[in-house]
Amino acid sequence: MDSSPQDAAGFHHVPVLAEEVLTALAPQPGELFVDGTLGGGGHSESLLRAGAHVIGLDQDATALAHASERLRNFGEAFHPVRANFRDLRTVLNDLGIGKIDGLLLDIGVSSHQLDTASRGFSFQSDGPLDMRMDQSAPMTAADLVNTADVEELIRIFRKYGEEPSSVRIAKHLVEIRQTQPFSTTAQLAAAVESILPRRGKRHPATQIFQALRIAVNDELGALEAILNNAPAPLNKGARFAVITFHSLEDRLVKQDFRARSQATLDRPEWAAPRPNPAHVYQPINRKSITASTSELSSNPRARSARLRAVQKI
Repeated sequence: MDSSPQDAAGFHHVPVLAEEVLTALAPQPGELFVDGTLGGGGHSESLLRAGAHVIGLDQDATALAHASERLRNFGEAFHPVRANFRDLRTVLNDLGIGKIDGLLLDIGVSSHQLDTASRGFSFQSDGPLDMRMDQSAPMTAADLVNTADVEELIRIFRKYGEEPSSVRIAKHLVEIRQTQPFSTTAQLAAAVESILPRRGKRHPATQIFQALRIAVNDELGALEAILNNAPAPLNKGARFAVITFHSLEDRLVKQDFRARSQATLDRPEWAAPRPNPAHVYQPINRKSITASTSELSSNPRARSARLRAVQKI
């Protein structure tokens, strides 16, 4: 997620945990990195300034166009591709590239997407209930809210939002849409708030918006796919760093990195530990890295960011 400041087009130029990412990835001149979540291009610019070459992926056509313009002075060292990071293997095959020296993912919705009302990600300002990171994707959040049965909505709100009032909210939304289908973010936020009054600073629809966004974009499915596919194209010694913004994402990354960083496995029924066939990484940082006090003072949105990194052995 990039943060302020932003340009006239509304894109932000300062990525979260920028110094920590550079330390973890340790880019060297001539090395080839993939930035799987190009966004505003802040992390890619840091890698390019260190002398690395970067393939920047983003499924958001608007972000890709902006970052391409921003980084055009780096010439052939930067190669933008419109793609979801889950398709890394296909992208590299199409480019005729077998191995890379590093991979970065900055997961989740970007500041530009959150702040652009017409993209429909936020209840802070009214806009169409969209939430698609890939504007060409067929299903919007409105489509999902207006057509999913109540059991499916409960599942989405529980699994992706960890919302305790999932049943009440899902039934309420289904009742409302029978006479007035949902079309705007303000309409959905008001419907949730009508049965779940605000307590404290957090809007009661926060978890519902998160759940719908994750479902519309299959965010956890994409993350699971890249975690499974990442080891193959990484060179020996290549670095892989992931920034997450909520516990569902961080749990997947933590478990995957841990499972692939264990040299041996042990079970009570075994006489001795056995080599772990999935062992491909060694951790760069044992615990997740969070934003410094200094960064948080200038960028409150970094408060949820967690960085984990591993190195291919």
